[in-house]
Amino acid sequence: MRHYKTLTWNDRLKIEAWLRVKTPKKVMAEALGVHISTIYREIKRGQYEHRNTDWTTELRYSPEISEQKKQEFLRAKGGDLKIGNDIEYADYLEYKVAVDKYAPGAILGEIKRKGLKFNTSISKTTFYRYIENGVFLTLTNKSLPVKRNKAEHKYDKVQRAKRPPKGDSIEKRPEEIAERVSFGHWEMDCVEGKKGTKKTLLVLTERKTRNEIIRIMQDKTAASVVKALNALEREHGPELFAQVFRTITVDNGSEFSNYEGIEQSCILSGCSRTKLYFCHPYSSYERGSNENQNKMVRRHYPKGYDFTHTTPAEIRKLEKWINNYPRKIFDYYTSADLYEACLNSLMSA
Repeated sequence: MRHYKTLTWNDRLKIEAWLRVKTPKKVMAEALGVHISTIYREIKRGQYEHRNTDWTTELRYSPEISEQKKQEFLRAKGGDLKIGNDIEYADYLEYKVAVDKYAPGAILGEIKRKGLKFNTSISKTTFYRYIENGVFLTLTNKSLPVKRNKAEHKYDKVQRAKRPPKGDSIEKRPEEIAERVSFGHWEMDCVEGKKGTKKTLLVLTERKTRNEIIRIMQDKTAASVVKALNALEREHGPELFAQVFRTITVDNGSEFSNYEGIEQSCILSGCSRTKLYFCHPYSSYERGSNENQNKMVRRHYPKGYDFTHTTPAEIRKLEKWINNYPRKIFDYYTSADLYEACLNSLMSA
């Protein structure tokens, strides 16, 4: 992920020159050290209709129009608009939503925690109102992450399975795991691709730190799940794996039916590497952290996305984005910060 950068007047002049010689936008972005979305937004901002000598028209880019429109647009919203005279701040907020796919609260929390300095500041409520009112040049409500459903869930009637799972039910899981006070307890699920395709994401979420591990599988089968966990055990080594992955909680999907293959070490014959627990049917809230993380995955790979040509490198990038996302529950520190601290504690014990 590239660091945020405000385009300068010289950058705009370069874009104008590059457009004349049909330089690819990806090349422009790499040369200026910005995300390609920044280039598209900048060109859109400075676009105008040019009339040629033969009276035909074509769309062109003007750095002057871009600069003028950018400042006049904000000022036109009213003299009391706090953000109106702080273009750098407005650009930063817009970039973090449009490119980094951060929610407004996460952006403002991270600014405060990192001590980033701008000429002004706004509240989360004001941020949302500005987006709603069209203050930002390219942001709309569609730019925001999926809004949370605030309807209260009714958990008093737990659905009971018609037949018991082959492994242990969540009812047998120690209470301390539910309280999130100890490290090494995970929730696991699959994020499927486009209907009719096979490639699937296996996602694991550590309950205390919300750290995410994502692996791409060839298909959504029990064999692929065991294969992915075997690879994780080899990465960590059997001793560390058993400490880091003390328990895993899953739903009753057929991809998790080989509970013995999931629990048993692929390195140390006859030894257990983790303990598996099964949720009640139709009770996704029992894997609440996992469900919330899946929504973060969907910010980058919407439902119906085809994972056929998705590479492990792209999935590692997504994993890194999730783990470095500032979280209100951790005072806007990241899951990566907490997870590293827990690992260091294990290693030094």
